[in-house]
Amino acid sequence: MNYVDVVFNTPLKDAYTYAVPEKFVCSVGQRVMVKLGSRRMTGYIVGLHDQPPSEKYDYKQIERVVDKEPLFGIQEIALSRWMASLYLCSQGEALAVMIPGGRRDVAVPAFTSVEDFLDRPQKLTAAQLQAIEAICSSEKRPLYLYGVTGSGKTEVFLQAAERIIADGRAVIYLVPEITLTHQLSEQVSKRFAGRVAVLHSSLTPSQRLAEWLRIRRGEVDIVIGARSAVFAPFKNPGLLIIDEEHENSYKSGSAPRYHARQVAMHRAAVSKAVLVMGSATPSIEAWYLMKTERFRRLELPVRVSGGSMPTIEIVNMAEEDGAGGPLSYKLQSEMRRVLQAGRQVILFLNRRGFSYFFHCRTCGYEMRCDHCSVSLTYHRERNRMICHYCGYNRPPVQVCPECGSLDVGYSGFGTEMIEKEVRKLFPGRSIARLDTDAARKKDSTRDILESFKKREIDILLGTQMVAKGLNFPGVDLVGIVLADSALHLPDFRAQERTFSLIMQVSGRSGRYSDNGKVIIQTYRPENSAVRLAAGGNIIQFCDEELEVRRQTRFPPFSRLTRLVFRGRDKDRVIDQADQAEAMLMKIINALEGNSSPEVLGPAECPLSRIAGNWRWQIIIRSETLNELHRLTAVFMEQFRPPSGVYIEVDIDPVSLL
Repeated sequence: MNYVDVVFNTPLKDAYTYAVPEKFVCSVGQRVMVKLGSRRMTGYIVGLHDQPPSEKYDYKQIERVVDKEPLFGIQEIALSRWMASLYLCSQGEALAVMIPGGRRDVAVPAFTSVEDFLDRPQKLTAAQLQAIEAICSSEKRPLYLYGVTGSGKTEVFLQAAERIIADGRAVIYLVPEITLTHQLSEQVSKRFAGRVAVLHSSLTPSQRLAEWLRIRRGEVDIVIGARSAVFAPFKNPGLLIIDEEHENSYKSGSAPRYHARQVAMHRAAVSKAVLVMGSATPSIEAWYLMKTERFRRLELPVRVSGGSMPTIEIVNMAEEDGAGGPLSYKLQSEMRRVLQAGRQVILFLNRRGFSYFFHCRTCGYEMRCDHCSVSLTYHRERNRMICHYCGYNRPPVQVCPECGSLDVGYSGFGTEMIEKEVRKLFPGRSIARLDTDAARKKDSTRDILESFKKREIDILLGTQMVAKGLNFPGVDLVGIVLADSALHLPDFRAQERTFSLIMQVSGRSGRYSDNGKVIIQTYRPENSAVRLAAGGNIIQFCDEELEVRRQTRFPPFSRLTRLVFRGRDKDRVIDQADQAEAMLMKIINALEGNSSPEVLGPAECPLSRIAGNWRWQIIIRSETLNELHRLTAVFMEQFRPPSGVYIEVDIDPVSLL
């Protein structure tokens, strides 16, 4: 009788040994059905033995072999061990996040994007040719393709991929889910003659499994997908591409909280593959790695379509008299000019719903979620007040529930209100709204964007879904209705996110003409992120932001671990966070080293309650990852919270909310 070591998609760190009945033949990488305690569970085989590891135990037998062929090879098993070590999860959790049909990457459906001319262009620019040569050389450093919006990054990636594949190696091409497109996959399929696998969240589990097995069998040369595609089981990857590297969607929001960029860097190093990233707005961490020459920077400075970068103008909303509503007189005037010329307009607002703040003017009461520490948003189409975190909803009220006053109202505005305002100002014009609410209807996203591309829609307004990855020749005006929404968040990346969003949205204007214009509405025109984005001064912004990070000792000048303590009993959560801080200080005092990690907190999370769970956090900060990791690992081994309190561990968090 043979024996197998099995791990599970649970926080249990150890592998468990099971006996294999003679009727079964097992291999490393297969899934098996077994009993774990009193539960029947699916586990992953990570080791084989001819003899029982110990004669003391009566080993349980596996009940069923789930897979006819292994899902994971030696490389994936090794990668899962590395992930378990870095992200302090179990090996089973790491394997589960790779497996087809696992968690969805995000809830936003894939839709048509036209970031570049994906048909092969007649002629490449000199900068494009130099970038392709650099990618296909044997450069060991990661490469970064930094180019303005519309500069032809996609074509560089695809032609480099062709050459890598011609050399007999495979390619992994990662894109944020919001820009993963039918058009991209169709065009790539034309170039690579059926040797393409597409992995994205709208595939069924069986479809994902079929694509996964095609990759494992070597029937595929290139994989396109969102962050989980970084695990594509190629035996010989030669090129890993991370497009729009700055996007937060590359970081997993649930355990194991891996970052696709980190996993890609590891896979590239192990496989001796080329890693190339690209964006018009690199993350501050990536900019720092370019400045210190750990990443080699390649530049694409001009738009391949010939269109000039748009003219950008800031409107100070504090100087408006309010009579124009959420759209300034300047923005209204520019919209009329562009529409009369037969061109199109995009309006961007990073908030869905009608209005997002209900309050009583008499007593100050705010209508907040019963389960989360956030204001409810009024959705006029559904006539409900809705929480965007947990989904709780209730009918709106006309009388203050606290003091009975009739002097109540709604403040702020979302995409629904902007749509109402635009329809009033521009009667007879074709207008469409694209946000998560509108996208819930099957095929609505694709239909809206295709209609806009055909110029059947004059004005498109929406949230981040219209902000990037879209290229429409008819657009001459982009209006950013309120650029300030992210600036108020208590997160050290707030400035970076605001700058990036303005730059990305602005890049939708004037892609094929010299008449592109962007209007940025803001109450904080003096803010450096707004001011420098309006001027397109990315180098100045990144350098200034790096200096702020250096002075405040935030990444990239330190590494962070975020520990979130959550539970329904607020006092118990606070008590456990306090106990954790005391234990961390005790461990730090016992550690040997030249510098000591710093413990920030415990403190209430900015979003202090979500779905009925109170949230407290501790931030651990250190100059080195090794020191940070050692402290966090020792703490997690020793600290055992009581029932009802849970700890979320996030190495290198991208959000502190």
